[in-house]
Amino acid sequence: MCHVPVFCWITATVLQDILVKNNGQDIPSTLTEMYIHFLLIQMNMKNQKYDKKQERDRTKLLSSNKEMIFKLAKLAFEQLKEDNIMFYEKDLKACGIDESEESTGLCTEIFKKDSVLHEMKVYYFIHLSVQEFLAALHVFLCYLKQDKDELIFFLENSRPNKKELLYVLLRKAIDKAKESDRGHFDLFLRFLLGISLESNQKLLIGLLDETLNSKNCINKTIQYIKQLQNNDTCPNKSINHFFCILELQDRTLYQQIMKYLRSESGQPKAVSNSNCSALVYVLLMSGEVLDNFDPKMFNKTYVGCRRLVPAVRCCRKALFSDCGLTQQCCETVAVVLQLEDCPLSELDLSHNCNIEAGVKMLSAGLKSPHCHLETLRLAFCHFNQESCMELVSALKNISQHLRELDLSGNDLQESGLYKLLNEMENAKRKLQVLRKVFMMLGIKHNV
Repeated sequence: MCHVPVFCWITATVLQDILVKNNGQDIPSTLTEMYIHFLLIQMNMKNQKYDKKQERDRTKLLSSNKEMIFKLAKLAFEQLKEDNIMFYEKDLKACGIDESEESTGLCTEIFKKDSVLHEMKVYYFIHLSVQEFLAALHVFLCYLKQDKDELIFFLENSRPNKKELLYVLLRKAIDKAKESDRGHFDLFLRFLLGISLESNQKLLIGLLDETLNSKNCINKTIQYIKQLQNNDTCPNKSINHFFCILELQDRTLYQQIMKYLRSESGQPKAVSNSNCSALVYVLLMSGEVLDNFDPKMFNKTYVGCRRLVPAVRCCRKALFSDCGLTQQCCETVAVVLQLEDCPLSELDLSHNCNIEAGVKMLSAGLKSPHCHLETLRLAFCHFNQESCMELVSALKNISQHLRELDLSGNDLQESGLYKLLNEMENAKRKLQVLRKVFMMLGIKHNV
């Protein structure tokens, strides 16, 4: 999200307000907190621009804009269900929003309109995440009203009692997000979970009449998410479940991973398949560069090792020999090799028999001017002659850095071998080791 300009603006708007006006106190630690602050800031700006008054009391500010926020929240949810990010006047009217200037002035800061073909007006929120936040707010308000008919989208045939309603609602929302292949409800889910926390409800007093002590429900929800993580097969889903746990302010998994990473014992500790993606996230967010990264120290299964591939982004030596890597893994590595600040100096992808389809992508990474590999091991990867030639061609670009190359156990053939030798001699390569590749043909050569 930090690559999205509008999201960066939202973040900067919130942080500027907090750092400048509140001396840095109560900096948001979750996405939900940040968007609540953003809503407050925008409502205050609206008051100043349209009502010519400034209201810094949070409760009064939200209360004075309650009716319009409720209508916008309903619109956000109804359109999110339909996967719509642009709406028309009929959609506004269905949610009780008057298109008149007096009404649109209330929401100009978070809601925009444009004219398209034949001057038909089209409306949209300033960013999809704002729509998802308001949609989550609407769903929580419906829960508070015990409006089960409005919640039928999630509850379906379930008819839980009042005591169990919030937990069932959250669980059904988690399942709904998990079913979406493209993450349609992922961010909405994080907001809904965040608003369910009593601490965030206190920030919304004015919209909400009272807060709800939901500690038991939250604890049950956290356990449900962790159970799902154990069976996650998709890294993206596992990462979103990790985000959901953080949104509920449970940092036990994060703390466990950081404790392990900072351990000086060097003793391998198993990380479950589901938590491998969370481990990568923590590594990438920490900003630290590891000297060595061996995925098998964390997880010995092929599934786990594949999920750990993005960690090549933050290590100097990546040791992924015999990790069951795939074409998609090669694509991930190739992207890292093309990054301007790539720290990778040693890469071992040996004994991975299913990466031949990714050779072209891998070669593209090796050709990058930002690739500074000194050691490259691709032994026994079942590359054919064509794939080997693709790699040999890519080696031209890292002649000033490469010191060790291992292509043994691949179908280089004699013609390919001599082409490799010729390439090295022409470019005056400084390879100290060309491991075993000559042994395959019984050729002796001093490099």
